[in-house]
Amino acid sequence: MPSKTYSRGVNRRRGEVLAELGGQKHILVLTLGALAELEDTLNCTSLQQLTERFSEGHLSAADIIKVLGAGLRGGGLIIENEEVAELSHEGGVAALAKLAGELLVATFSPRQPHALSKHGQS
Repeated sequence: MPSKTYSRGVNRRRGEVLAELGGQKHILVLTLGALAELEDTLNCTSLQQLTERFSEGHLSAADIIKVLGAGLRGGGLIIENEEVAELSHEGGVAALAKLAGELLVATFSPRQPHALSKHGQS
């Protein structure tokens, strides 16, 4: 069983998502390297093409495995997609699909400005 990656709080501004997979908490994040991996494995030639693919809302089981695997590796876990495919989640396949969607939204959605920056502070 892979070791857990969760040892600190989740930074939503970085696009991080917390999930419990295989009975352990993990931070998932689609880093630039993870996105490049997804482009390669999904035969996309650009981030725009990758975004368009996911915007269609048609995620296959293989897509979910690839997205979660890339996110886990982006979060620091050393794991292969074959191992990701075997990870359990309390909510089953529907919850895994939702998790992949949350990770994609966290990655590609515009970030809200920090609350202090609205008042001219940093």
